[in-house]
Amino acid sequence: MNIFQRLNIALFKEEAKRKLFTKALSTVSQPNLYPATDPDAVHFKHFGLVGDIIYAIPAMKALAGEKKIHLHLQINQKSLYKKSMQHANKGKILTEKSIEMLAPLLLSQPGFAACDILTNQKIDYDLDEFRKFPFDYNTNHICRWYFHMYGITADLSKPWLTVTPDPNFNNEIVIARSFRYRAPGIQYNFLKTYPNLTFVGLKEEYEDLKQTIPALKYKAITDFLELAQIIAGCKFFIGNQSFPFALAEALKVKRVLEVCFECPNVIPEGADAYDFCYQPQFEKIVKGLNEK
Repeated sequence: MNIFQRLNIALFKEEAKRKLFTKALSTVSQPNLYPATDPDAVHFKHFGLVGDIIYAIPAMKALAGEKKIHLHLQINQKSLYKKSMQHANKGKILTEKSIEMLAPLLLSQPGFAACDILTNQKIDYDLDEFRKFPFDYNTNHICRWYFHMYGITADLSKPWLTVTPDPNFNNEIVIARSFRYRAPGIQYNFLKTYPNLTFVGLKEEYEDLKQTIPALKYKAITDFLELAQIIAGCKFFIGNQSFPFALAEALKVKRVLEVCFECPNVIPEGADAYDFCYQPQFEKIVKGLNEK
């Protein structure tokens, strides 16, 4: 097959994708695009992973304005992941435990009045409706999925979470690395030459990384407010596209993201934001941050 034949096939595939997008878009019911009628409160619904909820906060703030945010979370939805990439909630996206962990963090934030289980509450904005739109959700910035849906924006270079940093971690490099979203060829074993390394995340993720970093410490947490305070207080944070990095991004701490080339939908923005998908660059970034 010559180059012209390959080009024609590529153009045909692109045109077919455009037609499918246009056809699917014509069947989508548009969400509520205009302000909620309640003068004091705005009610949101979400069933996504906890990281997606963190990335939805800029949209919630933009839609709520000066009104109080009431977030109602739908539990026990079937996981969006295939079995080989199953999430920690054992086949469910959100559980009662998820909300118990998340609520202390969100309710500590200015503007949040509720974070509870969805029952029969009035809903002004269903944040899951973006899934109806025929967009490639392996790409772009998760925050912007909501922007696209509602015709809004926010300055993503500024923090959208605030917590009191835990001073016990001022000299610690804090790490989280989920089994999902790992970049091919990336190794963390060079970190064994660095002192003061603490892992946050699932115990089995910690045990996996400790095999290559024997001195790695583990910090168990009681809820996500505590986790956010640890990340806010650390020397700098290293993580892949999982929940702890969502916190680091929302807090705008010094942070280093391991990018999954197959699903680059987390995009660090603002000061002290680094991302990598190649080993030498990873090591250079860590060295530079450690020497600051």
